[in-house]
Amino acid sequence: QVQLVESGGGLVQAGGSLRLSCAASARTNNRYAMGWFRQAPGKERKFVCAISWSGGSTDYADSVKGRFTISRDNAKNTVYLQMNSLKAEDTAVYYCAAGPNLSTFNYWGQGTQVTVSS
Repeated sequence: QVQLVESGGGLVQAGGSLRLSCAASARTNNRYAMGWFRQAPGKERKFVCAISWSGGSTDYADSVKGRFTISRDNAKNTVYLQMNSLKAEDTAVYYCAAGPNLSTFNYWGQGTQVTVSS
């Protein structure tokens, strides 16, 4: 199993930036795709973005295209989410996830709160 821990959440004003990190507890023999999801109060958890093991393929939700960037450092077993031009509607708990491909995620972190003030 993969254990994931998110960090970097916090409070930021609209238009600002924040970078989230997600660290796996240990490397495994599997080359996992990684993704970010978010859940706003009273809403369903939604897909934000994902990246293949090699970093060669990425996918973004339309709502974050051009503003968010996902990247990874396999040597450090860490995935990042750079969030720019933040909006109030980006406020949510952000979850890191891992799985066999860009559309299947089996492992989840505990989440980190991101609050954007306007």
